[in-house]
Amino acid sequence: MNGPPGSTSPLALVREDLRSFSGYSSARTSAPGVPARIWLNANESGAPSSCDPEGTSRRYPDPQPAALVEAFADHWATTPDRVVVGRGSDELIELLVRTLCRPGGDGVVVCSPTFGMYAVSAHLHGVPVTDVPQTDDELTWRVDTEAVREAAVAAGARIVFLASPGNPTGAVVPLHEVAALTEALADQAVVVLDEAYGEYAFQRSAVTLLEEHPTLVVLRTLSKAHALAGARLGIALAHPDLTRVLRAVQAPYPVPVPVSELGLHALGEEALAATRSRVGETLRLRDTVSRLLRDLDGVRAVYASDANFVLVRCDDPDALLHTLGSAGIVVRDMRHLPGLHDALRITVGTADEMSALDTALRENPA
Repeated sequence: MNGPPGSTSPLALVREDLRSFSGYSSARTSAPGVPARIWLNANESGAPSSCDPEGTSRRYPDPQPAALVEAFADHWATTPDRVVVGRGSDELIELLVRTLCRPGGDGVVVCSPTFGMYAVSAHLHGVPVTDVPQTDDELTWRVDTEAVREAAVAAGARIVFLASPGNPTGAVVPLHEVAALTEALADQAVVVLDEAYGEYAFQRSAVTLLEEHPTLVVLRTLSKAHALAGARLGIALAHPDLTRVLRAVQAPYPVPVPVSELGLHALGEEALAATRSRVGETLRLRDTVSRLLRDLDGVRAVYASDANFVLVRCDDPDALLHTLGSAGIVVRDMRHLPGLHDALRITVGTADEMSALDTALRENPA
């Protein structure tokens, strides 16, 4: 069931039973009037733990920590009401499916090969998945956004998931194509652009499209370029009408206090400068590793990448895996994905790690 023609708010695309859903009432909500001084409403411990003597984790955190939300909003030059913080992009993907798609109905569109969590989240909610495979010329990958539009309309899909840069392709979707697709599907589907690897790309962020395209959602994360994968901290940037519902649907207290503190540090001026430097070094090493791999016998394709990894096609993936595994080096076998029967994905690590990769490949060629 599509939203009303010409609608400008994504609220029309939210499941009807959730549009006014208020969600769980947080223990951090105080009654209006006098500011809260003594909290006796959440059955928390009255005294701190010996492992947390300052008591920083004694109480439940704010569901959306204000300082962290504001820091993300400042970083992306937007407003706090457009930000939803979650447990990495994975939770936000799941939230979007649960919020927008009726179980057993609606549907999502993906473009294989791509990040597996889009389809996993859909399947877990009983939501059908339509795949529009990307095209591949063994130099780069391309999403056919016109074919995506046609498939979404035919399937009555409620969400289109695009990754830019893609995982495992490393390719970007041009912003003008994202904008055109979002506009074409505005009365039917939300377009979700996953920019987990956006810091490594030369193309500007699709966050710049949000004001003009209310049915666009952009996902970002601190897991990759910001080096906080273990913290599990990601954000969805979207129209305020949609973020309100996403926050209501989200499980209570998604951001632990230590994680929130890490996020605030990561978004500070000094940390951001270090991140930019680290990204620059990664891009340099990515080019070096790509040249190394292209010179190897048995390697048929090393794809252009706008991310912190390279996708490689080779004649004998098992031999290459064995060579690297014998040197204690683990890379990602991608042969389970459609169209990648001969492919491996290699992350660009530190200079020392890339030197070890070089040594393993030169001394024990597959």
